Amino acid sequence: MEPVLAQLRDRIVAAHAAKTPLRLRGGGTKDFYGEQLNGEILDTRAHAGIVDYEPSELVITARCGTALSQIDATLARHGQFLAFEPPAFGGDPTIGGVVAAGLSGPRRMSAGAARDFVLGASLLNARGELLHFGGQVMKNVAGFDVSRVLCGSLGILGLITQVSLKVLPRPRVQATLRFEFDGAGALERFNTWRAQPLPISATAWHAGIASVRLAGSPSAVRAARDTLGGETLDEARADDWWSSLRDQRLPLFRENARLWRLSLAATAPLDAAGADLIEWSGALRWLRSDGPAAEIRALAERAGGTAALWHGERNGPMFHPLTASNLALHRRLKNEFDPHAIFNRGRLISEL
Repeated sequence: MEPVLAQLRDRIVAAHAAKTPLRLRGGGTKDFYGEQLNGEILDTRAHAGIVDYEPSELVITARCGTALSQIDATLARHGQFLAFEPPAFGGDPTIGGVVAAGLSGPRRMSAGAARDFVLGASLLNARGELLHFGGQVMKNVAGFDVSRVLCGSLGILGLITQVSLKVLPRPRVQATLRFEFDGAGALERFNTWRAQPLPISATAWHAGIASVRLAGSPSAVRAARDTLGGETLDEARADDWWSSLRDQRLPLFRENARLWRLSLAATAPLDAAGADLIEWSGALRWLRSDGPAAEIRALAERAGGTAALWHGERNGPMFHPLTASNLALHRRLKNEFDPHAIFNRGRLISEL
């Protein structure tokens, strides 16, 4: 075992024996995400570096503390990228944190979620056991489901020490079109376009403007532009817009108002819960509201989804309550990997 990894294991084993909580932390860009945590910080950034990358295989394997900027730069040199567009939130997260959070950017609607790109992962559990799940190819299904479970687990099952991710070639051409629609009109068109063979990689509606990003071959993008019409945004402005959306640098995300993240059926009507920002062709909606949490979550459930209080004053949990069956499953997983609940202990963890 590598010296840095051995040091991390020793720290975890000692914490497990003493039942001392640990707060796993990489770049710290997502400290706001999840419930309030306590415990000693276990910094993962020393365990860094790209372990394996063969561009022709479309797979990259890296240690948990590797900076996302290093991964992006390495892939860019070979015309490739992480297609789920993980948000950096204005910082430089680690790839372990990216996977543990499981958050995806604007391209999620067309490329898939972060978990869809996780081929394999290694995990240090509370007992100091180094477990390996999945692999580096899609055909290796042993442990594949567990590696996907780790994506979005927020570090409550253990320290993700290494991950293998599927990467994709960058699109040859991109173009962003803009239209003036109200929210309901944008939602209707997003769903109409989603059913057509158009090279749409991302959609968003905000402040009366619908933005549609096309990506693919020059001929496909050109044909889609002719079909859809709209105003073409110049490349520099388009790149800034989508990166601002991905990293949540828009004014909406910087206000003091309570902001809700609604994950709904893409076809749910706008009046089901309302929205200040629509992404993913309607499947992700952002809502400013000081209304009671129970009321907003009930609206989301009636629209076929969930609601999380992204930021603002909280008098309850951030995440939508789990169903009884899901809560039971989470408890079983937590007890198996972390019986003393030392990893990322918080209000959510106390429910497990």
